[in-house]
Amino acid sequence: MEPPNKPTAARHLHWFGHTDRGKVRANNEDSFLGLRFDAQEVHLLGKIGDASTATADFAFAVSDGMGGAKSGEFASRIAIEKITRLLPRSFKQSALGLDAGHDDVLTELFQQIHRALLFLGESYDECSGMGATLSLCWFTPGWMHFAHIGDSRIYYLPAGENTIRQVSQDDTHVGWLFRKGEINEREARNHPRRNILQKALGAGHQFVDPQLGAISCEPGDIFLLCTDGVTDGLFDEQILERLRNPDPAEAALNPALRLVNASLERSGRDNTTALVIEVR
Repeated sequence: MEPPNKPTAARHLHWFGHTDRGKVRANNEDSFLGLRFDAQEVHLLGKIGDASTATADFAFAVSDGMGGAKSGEFASRIAIEKITRLLPRSFKQSALGLDAGHDDVLTELFQQIHRALLFLGESYDECSGMGATLSLCWFTPGWMHFAHIGDSRIYYLPAGENTIRQVSQDDTHVGWLFRKGEINEREARNHPRRNILQKALGAGHQFVDPQLGAISCEPGDIFLLCTDGVTDGLFDEQILERLRNPDPAEAALNPALRLVNASLERSGRDNTTALVIEVR
């Protein structure tokens, strides 16, 4: 749903990203991205930085690849790289008064990535079955627009509250059971079918139907994008504690590194990626 048409104030963003292949996997199939773009330029962002939304938009994304050999690693990179092409083009269209709407742009982006992964999967034996999750946050003045597919996650920690909300929905049967209240968070995390995806980009799926939405941004808000390696080691309350009230030993670390390290200590079975965006 598109946000209402009303004047919004620019916000200052401070971001932190970190990824680790974990204790078991030989390679890292996770990818993450930070992007700043306006009508003239596109800039890839470093793992840590800060900037204002006054004159540019920002996109942050995490993707978890899947497939044989190294095709999962390749799939997540394709998902991330295509973001750098379509979103800046949409900014230019908006400047010309041709805005198609954030939901339309994000849907087209996900469809393009899906088609690219399907084509490669059908064209090369080594890419057969390749696919990826994708969770993306697009920051404009006063708003965070998001699109999601798979079981990576987007979390929202509202300013002035000691709460954490999972914005994205896990595209798994286990996630559906959890949302219905038939199992609790601990049962969902330990369920033997927790990693079986019902939706993904590529991976032989015929259609793409990403979850879309928008959240108004206020100073003090925190957004977290993470792959399932983070949530394999940490419950939501543990994530909240480390982002809002870290103990002194962890407080010295940037928040993304804080989450990845804590998850690796408790699990480490999967690639683990966190991208934290603080609104100021």
